Amino acid sequence: MTQQHPTAQQHPTAQQRSPAQPQPTAQQQPSALQQPTAQQQPTAPQHPGPQHPAPQHAGSQPPTSQGDGAGAIAASAGRIAQAVSGAMVGNWPALRMSLTAILAGGHVLIEDNPGLGKTLMARSLAGALGLEFRRLQFTPDLLPADITGSYLYNPGTAEFTFQPGPVFAGLLLADELNRTPPKTQSALLEAMQEGQVSVEGTTHRLPRPFHVIATANQIEYEGTYALPEAQLDRFAVRIRLGYPTAESEMEMLRRRVDRASGDPIVGPVIEAEGLLALQRGVEQIGVDTDVIGYCVDLARASRAHDAVEAGVSPRGTQTLLLLARAWAVLAGRSYVLPEDVKDVAVPALGHRMVLKLQAYADAMSGEDVVRSLLATVPTPPSRRAAMVEMTDPLQHSQSGQADDVRFGPAGRPAR
Repeated sequence: MTQQHPTAQQHPTAQQRSPAQPQPTAQQQPSALQQPTAQQQPTAPQHPGPQHPAPQHAGSQPPTSQGDGAGAIAASAGRIAQAVSGAMVGNWPALRMSLTAILAGGHVLIEDNPGLGKTLMARSLAGALGLEFRRLQFTPDLLPADITGSYLYNPGTAEFTFQPGPVFAGLLLADELNRTPPKTQSALLEAMQEGQVSVEGTTHRLPRPFHVIATANQIEYEGTYALPEAQLDRFAVRIRLGYPTAESEMEMLRRRVDRASGDPIVGPVIEAEGLLALQRGVEQIGVDTDVIGYCVDLARASRAHDAVEAGVSPRGTQTLLLLARAWAVLAGRSYVLPEDVKDVAVPALGHRMVLKLQAYADAMSGEDVVRSLLATVPTPPSRRAAMVEMTDPLQHSQSGQADDVRFGPAGRPAR
């Protein structure tokens, strides 16, 4: 069963802005997607640790140009987040992490209980990003062709024509992915990694951008199939929404009473081409060599951990660095700090390790291993932090007026 929502071409966008246009720099704008960073992660000793080459600018643009681009991307992301906040209440840390994964060109896996707003967040993100949205409910009898599409005989032309499946969308919600057998789950592997599907020897390209937000039922085991490690590695992040606070749940009920209807539909803030431009902008963010070395140190430490059978792969290391770049640009910075790596490390690496049986017996998870790595692997000094004040220019606009929206300790906007 699939659901198709209008694309960006059917809804004229308002307040559309290209990342290439001049934007206020990080020192001029307020925050809209800021949440606690290093304070939430275990603190590692601040000493050089393993020696890496002197910091060198790895970006392809001058820092001033990168700073302008980072501010533009951050402002666009702030408007997207504000649009989504009109439909969902709370869960701002999960929303920021999902936006980070999408800006990094990755996919999102949400493992949590039913009824917490996973579908609403995915549909709202697709609407704000101007992407065609489709939802596919995974069941035990679902076949690979139900995802990718198949060739059907056309009596009028006496030929077989390809009928695209629901995977041909801008954003696909794979609902309860672990309820379908591995044979069907594997139909997503090529689509998520290569952006294409192969049917009967013919390759069909998927639209760009293409993203998957998958959900997995974590409270039931009967009739479910655990996702294989090869497929877990395709997801950029694995997150959990959690139950809302009392304040958020009351606000949710108040909105429902005032609205007198179901979930609202989020209109497009940007179009698909605009999202591609934002993703290209993330690729221009500079990375110092010591930050690159820190990512490598975390990956190598995971492979030597006593509780780990198979550590983080090189693909995981690349994803970690790309997520850190997207996380930094959401803060309006044109460079990456070690704290950015720490902020994204747990959702980026926790699902990429295979633990030993004794670790499972001790109720240890991959996230626990990553937290222990963050507490033991030496953190390189943040040389950039002493040069530029860390501010977050993400903002939203209503009637052309910018509001100061910052994330408080609980991850909620605090004016």
